[in-house]
Amino acid sequence: MTTELPLSPEEKDLLTTLAKTADREKRLAALSSVIAAIGLTSFKIVVGAATGSLGILAEAAHSALDLVAAIVTLFAIRISGKPADKEHLYGHWKVENLSALFETFLLLITCGWIIYEAIQRLLSKNIKIEVTIWAFIVMLVSIIIDFTRSRVLYRAARKHHSQALEADALHFGTDVWSSSVVIGGLFLVKLSDWIPSLNFLRQADAIAAIVVAGIVIYVSIQMGIRTIRGLMDTAPQGMVDQIKTIVESVPGVINCHNLRVRYSGPQIFVDAHILVSPNQSIVEAHDLTKQIEARIRQIIAGADITVHPEPKED
Repeated sequence: MTTELPLSPEEKDLLTTLAKTADREKRLAALSSVIAAIGLTSFKIVVGAATGSLGILAEAAHSALDLVAAIVTLFAIRISGKPADKEHLYGHWKVENLSALFETFLLLITCGWIIYEAIQRLLSKNIKIEVTIWAFIVMLVSIIIDFTRSRVLYRAARKHHSQALEADALHFGTDVWSSSVVIGGLFLVKLSDWIPSLNFLRQADAIAAIVVAGIVIYVSIQMGIRTIRGLMDTAPQGMVDQIKTIVESVPGVINCHNLRVRYSGPQIFVDAHILVSPNQSIVEAHDLTKQIEARIRQIIAGADITVHPEPKED
């Protein structure tokens, strides 16, 4: 006998309302990222082209990639919010994992281009950069917007366990650090204008671009590993042992085995087999599974839980 905790009509209505609210909040967060990315990309392209700064152009490419990623995230959020159907019995949550993986590939490709262009500039020795006040303004504005958007997205990602929003937040978060590096490179270039003997510092812009690419590559790889773990249904670290301990502490449970835990987007699924006394009636076994599901939901709110009781053989 396999049981799930039955929900009353009121509870079903509440869950539906909460799901719609969560979906709306996630969509608004994703849409705001698209708008912010459009503004930042346009600003950086104009200033980067005007100054000739590869660091700013690298940041413009990074922001353009953020724009593509934000659009992909927005569509992923829309699809993942659809309810389960006959073809997708576990829902459409995996779309968020695929979205995060796609963003990772885009980041790595862009970083390859940035490193290539930076090396070409370092080898050519022909570096012409006009550092104006606008170069610093665009990067400072970028830091403020990126920091704000990153906090909003991380908050929404943690609240709704959204890997797609987390990937988007990661993009904006890395932009804060990379923009800071570019500002440092621009300052050194300007310093070489003030002190001609420090002309070698004009290469700092290209070096800053390489540092930006290195930061993004590292973060992208980390995000890619986590995304692949999600697609491979890797159980959250330590959660299996924690659930097993909780289940076996329920009076009437002799043993908990064949325990499986996996995430599908923000939704977590728990399947467990338990050994119970063969003298229990169906009603008693059913009540026991309800207690187990209630205990598990105390540590994993909103979990989709299935408990299969088995009689212990003499």
